[in-house]
Amino acid sequence: MIQYIADAFTDSLFAGNPAAVLPCREMPAPELMQSIAIENNYSETAFVIKRGKGDYDLKWFTPGGEVELCGHATLATSFVLHRFADKGVEEMRFHTLSGELIVRPCNDGYTMDFPIGSYKEIPVTKGILSAL
Repeated sequence: MIQYIADAFTDSLFAGNPAAVLPCREMPAPELMQSIAIENNYSETAFVIKRGKGDYDLKWFTPGGEVELCGHATLATSFVLHRFADKGVEEMRFHTLSGELIVRPCNDGYTMDFPIGSYKEIPVTKGILSAL
């Protein structure tokens, strides 16, 4: 198993927000992913498998457990795929617990489309008005 460490939100070494990225042939067992995340002790460790050209399954684990969404680890994964594991891919579609995330390389980094969350109308109460 190969592991990459990528720093998101920076163009300098040892800066930004680090994440471990593991391109896998198949998704490891949750217990193994959790053990690797604990050993890495980064805020997130990303596990990615290729479904097809530009199409991937992606999971994120913290030392405390699996999480539903992680932006910086998705960007780190995109960097690793684009530069090393799936060179030159121009659009990456990640299937995650939070829905599909789309990442594209651009001139100075990567752009990511986040899933649209559901909206719920909440009435304005007197308490909210007085707090404002």
